[in-house]
Amino acid sequence: MRLRLDPFIVALLTVALTGVLFPAQGRALDAVQTVSLAVIAGLFFLYGARLSTTEALAGAARWRVHIVIVTITFVLFPALGLAVEWVAAAWWSAPLASGLLLLCLVPSTVQGSVAFTGIAGGDRAVAVVAASLSNLLGVVITPLLVAVLMGGDSHVTFGSVARIVGLLLVPFLLAQILRRWWVGGFVARHHTLLKGYDRGSILFVVYVAFSSGTNAGVWSAVSWVDGAVLLAIVAALLILGLGVAALLARPYERPQRIAILFCGSNKSLASGLPMATVLLPPDQVALLILPLMAYHQLQLITCTLLANRIARQDGNATA
Repeated sequence: MRLRLDPFIVALLTVALTGVLFPAQGRALDAVQTVSLAVIAGLFFLYGARLSTTEALAGAARWRVHIVIVTITFVLFPALGLAVEWVAAAWWSAPLASGLLLLCLVPSTVQGSVAFTGIAGGDRAVAVVAASLSNLLGVVITPLLVAVLMGGDSHVTFGSVARIVGLLLVPFLLAQILRRWWVGGFVARHHTLLKGYDRGSILFVVYVAFSSGTNAGVWSAVSWVDGAVLLAIVAALLILGLGVAALLARPYERPQRIAILFCGSNKSLASGLPMATVLLPPDQVALLILPLMAYHQLQLITCTLLANRIARQDGNATA
């Protein structure tokens, strides 16, 4: 089978490189940083608009599955992140090593988890609820974990948590309230256009973060060797995440096992970027999110291949 590189991965790398070579500066940087917050709020409004009441009730019935996914995301991954940060701190400066821990503290991704679960023939309703629940809990749990585990690297205050609630939770809940009137129909009619907004918003925030990093001169701290080592560590984290999720999913039925596999192992760039922007020093954000960006790209490639392989195996089994 020929390996086809996802266009979004190419776009993500291109935008990151643009932020390094042609960063926004001065007032332009202030402007795009403000716009990026509005863009993220719009993204989570769409997440809330897509979650139908029927699908939510169907997925919520599998509460044991959600406990497993939440445990993987907010207990096992942070413990793994602490161990990895401790080892990496002997090799790297604090921001990059701390970025590995930050990667392990963010919630699951919504769009990716649901898409991969659907491709593999898993329980899509469970994936929708699990990924949404992970992000809603992450609004509170991730800042708390950052405050406790990252200590001096963080700027976690009541005000910063309130900003995250305003950016992520309030738009999501507002969309849920408005969905029964016009929002649900609008989302259904403009699915393709809104998917473009979904990905475009992430690309925009990545450009802003890398522009900030370039202006702060953080890239001089990362060599090609550092990049290669980082990629290897992130790949190992993804393999471990998939392995742990697969192991804990064994007692459940196949559709739920698939949902646990992808929702438990995936990490959200859409949630992680704004949280890092609010909770962490602005001049270090680009370096801190580098592991998360690398993980996101690897998870796109790996989980796309894995989901298609599971689907083919299921097709052969039922043929």
